[in-house]
Amino acid sequence: MHATKELLLEQGLAMLLERGYNDLGVQAILDRTGVPKGSFYHHFLSKEDMALQAVDRYLSFGHELLDQTLAPDDRPPLNRVRGFFEQMRELYSAEGYLGCLLGALGQELSGANEVFRTKIEACVASIARRIAICLEEARARGELPADVDCQRHADMLVNAWEGAALRSRLLRSPRPLNAFLEFYFPSPAGE
Repeated sequence: MHATKELLLEQGLAMLLERGYNDLGVQAILDRTGVPKGSFYHHFLSKEDMALQAVDRYLSFGHELLDQTLAPDDRPPLNRVRGFFEQMRELYSAEGYLGCLLGALGQELSGANEVFRTKIEACVASIARRIAICLEEARARGELPADVDCQRHADMLVNAWEGAALRSRLLRSPRPLNAFLEFYFPSPAGE
């Protein structure tokens, strides 16, 4: 990827998380990056195109994190799922508890922009599908009841996480994320 496009996507993603879509103008991105307007439009058709590509970048990072944390290893599957959410919590901490880009844009745009609504729903669903695979492993190992619907359980985990991420953003605190982790993945007694 061209270095200018990389810079625009990196800063555009950060600014989308900070400001949201509607409060972010192309000029603000240009001001932050020092990139000329013509260069922006050389790489993107519009602000919407840049934002959609930023969502793809964000999801790509999420999938890399899922690959790292959910891959079968010597840890029990539920510990690996918890590890994914713990890593996300650390990412949110580094960003000042601004929450999840998918959740933030979904809340802001889903009622007004069908392109974003379908894109973000597909992204969230892809994360839940990946978690469901690990939950199926947990079910097969007897860590979850045999009759649990792993996809439904994964959807509920992602939904609850998105709510915790929103509350974390509102409070600028990890407390909702920590509460999510302890409710769904309690630490063994004595830890």
